[in-house]
Amino acid sequence: MSEFWRSRDMPQLESRRSCQAVSCYRPHTHDRFSIGLIDAGQAVFAGSGDTRCELEPGDVLLIPAHTVHSCNRQSDWWTYQMIHLDQDWIAGLLPDGAARMFDGVAVFREPGLHGVFSRLNDALFRGDDPAGVQAGLVEALAACLDLVPSYRGAPSPEPSAHPSLAPVLDRLRSDAPAPSLDELAGLLGMDKYQLVRAVKDATGLPPIAWRQNDRVIEARALLREGRSPAETAYALGFTDQSHFHRVFRSHVAATPGAYQG
Repeated sequence: MSEFWRSRDMPQLESRRSCQAVSCYRPHTHDRFSIGLIDAGQAVFAGSGDTRCELEPGDVLLIPAHTVHSCNRQSDWWTYQMIHLDQDWIAGLLPDGAARMFDGVAVFREPGLHGVFSRLNDALFRGDDPAGVQAGLVEALAACLDLVPSYRGAPSPEPSAHPSLAPVLDRLRSDAPAPSLDELAGLLGMDKYQLVRAVKDATGLPPIAWRQNDRVIEARALLREGRSPAETAYALGFTDQSHFHRVFRSHVAATPGAYQG
């Protein structure tokens, strides 16, 4: 079960509160900076490569935009909250020296920190004054700069550092039918196994997983704009709504309709 919050008064923010009984997140990214709060139960954070961190109730995660990750339960149930913020927007509000906050995942187990962010999320769902919530988020994040995380993940790969892959990523992003690995590899004079390694090294995800993740990010944006799930599936080239539903749910742990609200 999940509930989502959005407001035209604060388009830079989006939030959710969830209780999950299944492990259903594939490795994915967000196009926004994310604050994760573990309320109850145990879960495992997995980053790019083989990095892993066991999460406990009270943990606070800061996840930079475009960071490959997944979080899935270890106990029968787990409840969590996520606040997503436009990264450029929040970076512009934070004090000098905040750039390191966007350089890899950080997990904090600082007494009271979970409660601070949880109360701010409650304020969002209540519809409290946006200026007050914004000021609270900036203050809480600025305080994290003075804390030592219990876990620090490595920065995610930067696709822009591999310009030779641009033709492959463009095809994956723009072609309605998924191009074959052999076809993509031919664009770079590679075999398909070399291509998979190259794309994963550059993005943190293999080619088809990168394509699906990119389409889910775009789907979330279209749904936020008010497009119906059917319109969104068609616009992104999914073969049918059930396929779109399965892919979206595997990344968001909610159906397109539930996400849209």
